[in-house]
Amino acid sequence: MARAIPAQPRQPARWTHRAGGALLAVAFALPRAGGAETLADAWRMAMHTDGTVAAARDDLAAARAQRSAAERGRWPTLDVGGGYTQLNQSPILDIQTPNGPFRSPKIWRHDGFASAAADLSIPVWTSGGLAGSIGAARAGARGAAAEERMTTADVKLAVAEAYVGVLRARSALGVADSDLASLRAHAADVQVMYDKQAVAKSDLLSAEVALANAEQSHLRAENAVAIATAAYNRWVGEPLDRRPQLIDPSPPQTSGSLAALVAQADARRPEVAALDALHARLLDSARAERAQGRPQIALHAGYNHFDNQILDRQNFASVGVTLKWRLFASGQIREQTDAIDERARAAERRLQDLRSKIALEVRMSLLNRDDAAARLRATAVAVAQAKENVRVADELYRSGLGTNTQVLEADALRTTALTNRDAAKYDLVIADFRLERAVGGL
Repeated sequence: MARAIPAQPRQPARWTHRAGGALLAVAFALPRAGGAETLADAWRMAMHTDGTVAAARDDLAAARAQRSAAERGRWPTLDVGGGYTQLNQSPILDIQTPNGPFRSPKIWRHDGFASAAADLSIPVWTSGGLAGSIGAARAGARGAAAEERMTTADVKLAVAEAYVGVLRARSALGVADSDLASLRAHAADVQVMYDKQAVAKSDLLSAEVALANAEQSHLRAENAVAIATAAYNRWVGEPLDRRPQLIDPSPPQTSGSLAALVAQADARRPEVAALDALHARLLDSARAERAQGRPQIALHAGYNHFDNQILDRQNFASVGVTLKWRLFASGQIREQTDAIDERARAAERRLQDLRSKIALEVRMSLLNRDDAAARLRATAVAVAQAKENVRVADELYRSGLGTNTQVLEADALRTTALTNRDAAKYDLVIADFRLERAVGGL
């Protein structure tokens, strides 16, 4: 259903740039003004409103910020500090010299002193620690990007299934409507024939029972439509009681041999990229941890201020090199590195297992698609035959050459054929989308 967007009051020129971008984003999130929604509209709305997609994007932004922070570790850092200290009494220099005692004036005139310092440092050699930290952060960003793609693909598949679920439920309701109308017409005919004493009362009772069962099926179909519609509306962030007009989707046309599709899935699936990035991140983290027990060299430059009355100056500049080497850490670095290495090996094993699961998923998706396509071809003939069977059975019954049971059985067969046709039709659509997801195409 199309929704009218109220007119906005004229805003100052400085508002136009910022609010224009926001309105453009909202416009892309809304379905098209024509009233009918396509699957592309549904995906666009879901990407705009789904919380898991938004969370994945936030995780990606955090990983990228962490990568940037790690890369900036190569550059200088500048620390500044200062303070003031008040003493109860300033000390003096009291020195005994060959010429007699020497007493200086107070070191600090007001029994207190101020100090300030600035230190500029830059790492020169970290034994691979900095490179490992940067590599781990970059791998983390790649993994977060893969997780964001995986979340997006999962949500798109879920939205497609919910979208098709609404179409499937409405199709089932259409079959129930047709069955109900057919049985009502038959029950009316039997009532007329019974009133004329042309048929037995058992025929009337059978027709009425069949009609009551059809009414029950119709009520269940209506409830299924309401549930499927509410589930779809939740995915796209719309009111649950909305009744959207949906267009049959055009499923992706995924083709190729099984081996080619499996190779494509291995290269494109974000789950593979995420686990591969995790493995690389753990290896680089182990490298950074191992470097903590190796030499660390940094270059320093400083400027200090020390308030006093006895030295010839109060400001000092300095440069220097610092060496830090943790020779003994009680085995902590070794054990921590071993733990990270074990997690890396676990990630590698999970990656191997994932590739096997993906190959199975691709095979199953391909088989399900072929099965649904074959069933759809078979049901096309069955539906035509079932409709003709209903017509023949009804004519025979009206002419007194057939039985009421034949009519009811023919109608039941027609309903089954229509149900099977629609099930095969929408199973094929879903199978196409699942195959596309299996090879990393969504």
